[in-house]
Amino acid sequence: MRAGPILTFAFAFLIAGLASFLAAGWLEGRASAAPPAAGTVVVAARQLAFGTPLSSQDLVEIRWAAGELPQGAFARKEDVLRPGRRAVLSALSKNEPVLDWKITGPGQRASLSALIESGMKAVTVRVDDVRGVAGFVLPGERVDVVLVQNNRGADPTSDVLMQNIRVLAVDQLANEKQDAPTIARAVTLELNTEQAQKVILASDIGKLSLILRQAGSPVSEMNRRVTRLDLALPETPPEAQEPRAASVSPSAPATVGVVRGVERSVYTVTKERQ
Repeated sequence: MRAGPILTFAFAFLIAGLASFLAAGWLEGRASAAPPAAGTVVVAARQLAFGTPLSSQDLVEIRWAAGELPQGAFARKEDVLRPGRRAVLSALSKNEPVLDWKITGPGQRASLSALIESGMKAVTVRVDDVRGVAGFVLPGERVDVVLVQNNRGADPTSDVLMQNIRVLAVDQLANEKQDAPTIARAVTLELNTEQAQKVILASDIGKLSLILRQAGSPVSEMNRRVTRLDLALPETPPEAQEPRAASVSPSAPATVGVVRGVERSVYTVTKERQ
């Protein structure tokens, strides 16, 4: 019997045994690996409304087995309370993690100024039960701002001034978890400086209305000015309508009427010569 096949079989058996040994060692190491050290995270001990000053009784530390804390979370109550007194900016439910953007900075009050993002301003506009979307605009939602002008001697116009604007407060209410709609008389918007100037000027030259946006829809849309000619009101009598020349369709240019008039003139001259 030749030695070649025997050596090949022995070598293959040795390789298989070595692979089995390494696999068993890897599995044993995985099974005996120590679990990650559990930490703690600070959560609300009870339901906390907007403006509630935080105390040690309002907070509790619970075990957190994940490798790292959520962004903005606190590991200990002392991290929340030691720097200075804080208050709730966004209502917290029981056992909800306390995040830095949901509470004020150390020593700050739970005022409207603490809700404004860096570089933004707060501007309040006056609305009624209709222009305020019947009271269904709540703090934290997004709206479009529309200016309606009743121009003297001209058609009234409607223009979208700005889109996707955050509502900071409705009347004196800045609680984002307010569920019941209220009839608002004033709505406070978060705007940059240029937008704030436009809103203040627009409130003096016309009426401002709000359009409630779908939640999570930040996309801006193309818009144009709307006038009375776009409404096609059936109750408007024909004699009160603007001349049709003011709303000539691009598909029917004004030169068509001129050409037809010339054709009628040529036809009349030709008949007379005959």
